[in-house]
Amino acid sequence: MDGGEATTEPDTDPGVGNPASRGARDDGRPEQGAPLLIPGETCWRIERATRFAIFVDAAGYFATLKRAVLCAERRVLFIGWDFDPRIRLDPLAGGRARDDRLGAVLERAVKSNARLEIGVLQWDLGMLRALGRGLKPIVLLDRRTPDRLTFTVDTHHPVGGAHHQKIVVIDDCLAFAGGIDVTTDRWDTSDHADGNPHRRRPGAGRGRGRPTGPWHDATSIMTGPAARAVAELARERWESGTGERLEPLLEERQCWPEDVEPLLTDVDVAISRTRPEHGGATLVHEVELLWLAAIAAARRSLYVESQYFASRRIAEAIAERLREPDGPDVVVLNPWTADGWLSEKAMGTARARVLEIVREADVHDRFRLYTPVTERRGHIYVHAKLTVVDDRLLRLGSSNLNNRSMGLDTECDLAIEAVEGRPGADRLAATIVGFRDGLLAEHLGCTPDDVAAAIADTGSLVRGIERLRRPSGRSLVPFEPSEVGPVDRALVESEVMDPEKTPNRWRRVERFFARRRRPRNLVRP
Repeated sequence: MDGGEATTEPDTDPGVGNPASRGARDDGRPEQGAPLLIPGETCWRIERATRFAIFVDAAGYFATLKRAVLCAERRVLFIGWDFDPRIRLDPLAGGRARDDRLGAVLERAVKSNARLEIGVLQWDLGMLRALGRGLKPIVLLDRRTPDRLTFTVDTHHPVGGAHHQKIVVIDDCLAFAGGIDVTTDRWDTSDHADGNPHRRRPGAGRGRGRPTGPWHDATSIMTGPAARAVAELARERWESGTGERLEPLLEERQCWPEDVEPLLTDVDVAISRTRPEHGGATLVHEVELLWLAAIAAARRSLYVESQYFASRRIAEAIAERLREPDGPDVVVLNPWTADGWLSEKAMGTARARVLEIVREADVHDRFRLYTPVTERRGHIYVHAKLTVVDDRLLRLGSSNLNNRSMGLDTECDLAIEAVEGRPGADRLAATIVGFRDGLLAEHLGCTPDDVAAAIADTGSLVRGIERLRRPSGRSLVPFEPSEVGPVDRALVESEVMDPEKTPNRWRRVERFFARRRRPRNLVRP
């Protein structure tokens, strides 16, 4: 890092072209209707979703996924970081537990439909985690299942890298993509009750596994050309991991689940990727470029939910905006601790370090890092990867705010943008803000109207949240890191456990996208 200047000249940056060539104005005024989502730069493609919805927390997602798999006609692809066929998908519906387990559902689907094929592709080191939970090796699972149900692992990644995408595609016409792995610990409802009897790990045999804590997460569902684009990405991953080429399914059919209410219809969805340089593939870091563009363009507020807050480059970009006298409020939600000792040693220590950078720059008191708590003040684990920029951009996916998500792991993020001047922009902007207010209402134990009123009355996202925070019961609590010792600080500075793998483009991105900030009077809080 060198204070934000590009470390790589444009012609040697393998990931993206020069955004300055995309028609920016020279007079410094905001461009009317200038998008943040630019194919080939901040995203791979933009495609229309005929219907689009978001599942906040996994209970609704898993139940819908079960029904979608059982209705599949030709093909189901699971592309995951982790996978566990022993988990229950819809425990709230009742019935026998063994019939509700993921593996049993997949077997029932292929046995009842002679045309159906199901493939499960899992990151190879994720399989080692599964073995630690008592799951049989994938090779044994594969031998015990019907021929048209295939389990396999993906070993095609750099040393230390992970396949981190969380995608499920049904018949190339229905796609789920976001941050929820189809595995243990993820199931929860949005009330995040302190003691939910259905929140358990799978047990051995007929036994019941140990209880698990509250877990906050999110993923999306879509149909139309956007779903077909996600399906193309999933097929590419399958071919890369297995060597088997899958042809697209061209048959058109209605595949939207009837019991799911769309958040949006006929909306453009952008797909942003991280793909590491490996095995002849060039670096793709659209995920990072969209992060930098969003930070540069934010006018009033940047709301982030992420498992980690550990990227120094992202922190320095946020710090630069916080120094501005009229910059945005920035609110980040994290879990209290990272999942596992090694993650906490790397990501937790890095979080403490980047917090020093951000808080030193927060001279106008516009930054907060919170963690959500339950009614009894137990910590809720934040695994969601969600971002809302003003009333302009809604983003969710698999990427975290750490270095590996920017250039070492494979990632898939989705984004929806309200571009000023385009048809339906006002309605879309209201939906984006309403979704953010709904998330905050879940965390603060109030209603979305309460959130909207508090932000409007105070004129600030930070002050609105501070007005609604409570000293007891369900709420958000400020996070304070433990003191970082010299050994841990040296570990973070060395970036051994979370290395930067991308050229630093902040200065060039900031110059370009700062011109795309809307005037303050055109932006809702």
